Amino acid sequence: MRAKNGGVPAAPNVEGLVSGRRQALTSLLAAGAVLGAGRACAADVVKPPAGAMSPQRDQPNNSHAEPANRPGGASQPVIKTQADYFYRPTIHYTPLNGFMNDPNGLIFDGERYHLYYQYDPFAPYAGRVHWGHATSTDLYTWQDEPIAINETAAGEAYTGCVVMDRDNVSGLFPPKKPDVAPENTIGAAAPVPTATQEAIAALSQKLGKDATDVPYAPEAMPALKPSANQPFGTLYAPEPAGTAPAAPVQPKLPPMAGGLVALYTRATPQKQSQYIAWSPDGGNHFIDYDQNPVLDLGMTSFRDPKVFWHKGSQKWVMVVAKSREHKIAFFGSIDLKHWMHLSDFGPAGLFGIDYECPNLIEVDVEEPGAARRWVLFVSVNPGGPQGGSVTQYFIGDFDGERFIPENTVIGLTDFAKDSYAMQVYVDMPENQAIYFAWVGNWQYCEEVPNRSWRGLMSLPRTLSLRRDDMNWLRLVQKPYGVEALRQPDLPFKPTRIQAQSGVQTSLPVAQAFELSLTVTVDERLNAQPDGDHGRAGRFMIVLSNSQGESLSVGFDAFSGQLWLDRGNLHGFSQPFFTERFSTPLVANSRRFSLQIIVDACALEIYANDGLSVGTALIYPANPLETLSLEATNAGATINDIRLCPLRKTMDRPTAM
Repeated sequence: MRAKNGGVPAAPNVEGLVSGRRQALTSLLAAGAVLGAGRACAADVVKPPAGAMSPQRDQPNNSHAEPANRPGGASQPVIKTQADYFYRPTIHYTPLNGFMNDPNGLIFDGERYHLYYQYDPFAPYAGRVHWGHATSTDLYTWQDEPIAINETAAGEAYTGCVVMDRDNVSGLFPPKKPDVAPENTIGAAAPVPTATQEAIAALSQKLGKDATDVPYAPEAMPALKPSANQPFGTLYAPEPAGTAPAAPVQPKLPPMAGGLVALYTRATPQKQSQYIAWSPDGGNHFIDYDQNPVLDLGMTSFRDPKVFWHKGSQKWVMVVAKSREHKIAFFGSIDLKHWMHLSDFGPAGLFGIDYECPNLIEVDVEEPGAARRWVLFVSVNPGGPQGGSVTQYFIGDFDGERFIPENTVIGLTDFAKDSYAMQVYVDMPENQAIYFAWVGNWQYCEEVPNRSWRGLMSLPRTLSLRRDDMNWLRLVQKPYGVEALRQPDLPFKPTRIQAQSGVQTSLPVAQAFELSLTVTVDERLNAQPDGDHGRAGRFMIVLSNSQGESLSVGFDAFSGQLWLDRGNLHGFSQPFFTERFSTPLVANSRRFSLQIIVDACALEIYANDGLSVGTALIYPANPLETLSLEATNAGATINDIRLCPLRKTMDRPTAM
């Protein structure tokens, strides 16, 4: 707001703004109850007059085709091949069959980690989107659960989130049956009503009836089970031979008035809007609210809500993408059903077609006494520097209404091209920031050689912020909990590689493994270019087989850069399947550290303690059998090294 004399804007009254917003949100709740609409659009959106052309309505709903939605797309026969076993990871989560992409609804309920995901159970292609579901107690060993949210006549169930509505502020959960009161409790205090219940009670006389927000009884929910018309397999992993079926895990949420609530996008070719659903059974199934959608802007590219509780302003905040406008919108609510527009961020960052899957979280800074910082993640497809889909991030501040980046710099979460649509867990112990990303790229994810299943999740990763050698604050990512999977180290402990030489050892075949090492490349007196050996020397890690295939990860000491080359693997070729990637490490430093995890078709590289991360799909035609460490025209000292197999955690048919 500018001063009347045209001078500097007056400083805003922050407490007044927050109080005003709180009152507005409370009024919004009351208005929604009176109208019985159960939804609220952005306050500043004006609908065009009838017949007027709206650019938003001409937008396609996403930038990738969904072949499974085409006539006959779900009925094409799918034949399992050896590739389905050979490329199946042993520690990364994969669906038993069908097509999986974005992680959804990541939440820890105090006992189980929930992993929901975008899922086509009928075909290994995008389309017919449901919410698949798995649960774990360690983020590695997963129990497949029934489909949590179905595709319905209202549309596909696109990406969204799950929150814990402990106090039933949404009013979606039926009243709990009161316990029988002991005789000596006469005169005990009555239960304290929720804010939603108070608002409804105050308005019930105006409504002329008793009001309720309970949509459906659980017994009215249609049965959720695998379709008998699936062209392949079942939705569940078979029990290992000779073992009794495991007893189903019963959710044990603590006593509370509410429970788990999902907020997600229902999508059709004509519209994308935000829905809400509640779970009667601890997150295994969700029931749609009967007054959905709760947020509808009349747009065809408006999706992927991520909701969190903002303690400072005492409200729920929704971060959601206006995809083709290249904006991230912020909405506020006190009951999860009635939403008020707060602000927009963008356009900012990369050029691209669609902005998707936003996440906004507070992240620890790796400095003593440093305050946590807000990080906004935005996925872009297509538009990545390497092609296709990529995730960018901005570091800044969030006051409960607006995200303000600290500068114009953006970062990318990955230097390769197979990490996308990341989502961070909520309600984690000690506010840990742990996330999953989808390992894939929309340029080729529906053409990879495994046929009966497609899509995998990254390893769980922790997030923090660290200042690099240029004093930039940058994202740090590390694999979470992998040490629990390590088996005894293999006896491979070289300490020195002379120039123009190398050492070799055998790799564990058909088993995930981890290679960690710290290396210092020697100084080289003659810094002139030396053919393909580099000026100052190169150190290479090569995974190979006797059929002539190889995968290399290397370090160039002159430029201080790391590279990944998957171009000499022969199991998959496609015009967009980029072969080589690189990233700068520390300028003028000849020392670097790597943690490399290989798991069938998945490769994850964590350089310099997680400051640079590369995620790539790899498709050798034959097993990689040999590990070589090589130096070109300068020797190298290996300061420490570990090579160890990783224990299988996924109950899936694999090559192992």
